[in-house]
Amino acid sequence: MPLDALPPCPVDALPAEGDPVEIMFWHGLNIDNEDALNRVTDEYNASQDRVRVRLENQGGYKETIDKYFQSGQDSRPDMVMLPDYATQRIVDSASVVPAGACLRASGLDTAAFQASAMAAYTVGGVQWGMPFNVSNPVLYYNRTMFEAAGLDPDSPPQSLEELRAFSQQLVDSGAAAYGISLDTGPDSGGGWFIEQWFANMGELYSDNGNGRLGRSTRVLYDGPAGVELLSYVQALIDDGLAFNVGDNAGGGDQLLKMADQQSPAAMTIATSAALGSVLNAVTQGLIPGITTDDIGVGPLPGPGPTPTALVGGAALYVVADQGDARAAAVWDFVEYLVSPEVQSLWATLTGYVPVRADALEVEPAATVYAEDPRFRVAYDQLVTTPDDVASQGPILGPQREVRAVTARAVAGIFGGEDVQAALSAAASQANGLLADYDARN
Repeated sequence: MPLDALPPCPVDALPAEGDPVEIMFWHGLNIDNEDALNRVTDEYNASQDRVRVRLENQGGYKETIDKYFQSGQDSRPDMVMLPDYATQRIVDSASVVPAGACLRASGLDTAAFQASAMAAYTVGGVQWGMPFNVSNPVLYYNRTMFEAAGLDPDSPPQSLEELRAFSQQLVDSGAAAYGISLDTGPDSGGGWFIEQWFANMGELYSDNGNGRLGRSTRVLYDGPAGVELLSYVQALIDDGLAFNVGDNAGGGDQLLKMADQQSPAAMTIATSAALGSVLNAVTQGLIPGITTDDIGVGPLPGPGPTPTALVGGAALYVVADQGDARAAAVWDFVEYLVSPEVQSLWATLTGYVPVRADALEVEPAATVYAEDPRFRVAYDQLVTTPDDVASQGPILGPQREVRAVTARAVAGIFGGEDVQAALSAAASQANGLLADYDARN
């Protein structure tokens, strides 16, 4: 659908006088990331007198999704943060003003914005969401264990082959009980990371260009590329080089395995958005025997030759039918959040990736990225991502449900099940979810 046929964005409707326009913003950030969002919101409210933003934490991304789509339009907020895997669903809901309409009406220059971040939330040629808290998976590792194993702590593994070799040396040397801890959570090792690895290989996760050239009707992860990938990872566990922590119900179980006093893993894969929380926890002494100097961060090891990553995290949406003044107020806040100065601060408080390159030129990111390269890993990884549909990742209506099905298959594979059989069964279920979703939409 062309942009002109979609709801316009009344960016000039913010009153110049009178009481400030109050807007409600639903989000799902927690712990240190919520603290950071509170900070930038408080600073925005204090910086001007035309808009007042009220934050309402829904408890997490899933809770935000559920409440939003279970609510009628008159019960929804003025602004909502929704994760990457909800993109097609928010488009199909016809409940938001596309960010593209606001960009056109406001004239905001997007030349400095990361192309891959913008493309991730573009459907049918329309920019629907405005990327804000962008993340991707990175490798966390214990530098001290690397040194004890005779490995260079400044050169972490960048391929799956190197990951295996490093794990073998870590275990054989006795520096760690396991090379790496893995998990099978749908939003991490069982789902999201599979999408990441397919993109890194240049392979399509689903047909019709990952759903970006037309709606996907089937997933493709049960083909030769998926079988080879999961067989390789399964072998790491079978050979005692990796430890599976399970479905990662706590959200950081794979990270906690690195702090296991009895049988630690030296590496794990987790979102870059956890970096701020990890460093804060170590600084506060919550992980005995580990200091911030022990924490290393490297790119996501992948089957492809160059570290790349899909855009993760979430985007900001202007909810439709809430009144012109409130829509204009939302967009004013969005422009503030994606400004170079706020993106610079946001990235260094959290570990999220700046959505624009010029955020690296202002403080505090200019100094932090130069002095602590751990914060830059996810950014560099995103910048190297090719501009093609495979590297933009899948966009599926029931993507949350497809990830859950995939995660159950990965759990079975990590537990020793036949790789091809597990993936084929999961693909059949996923294809049924796609068919059902499209029939209802």
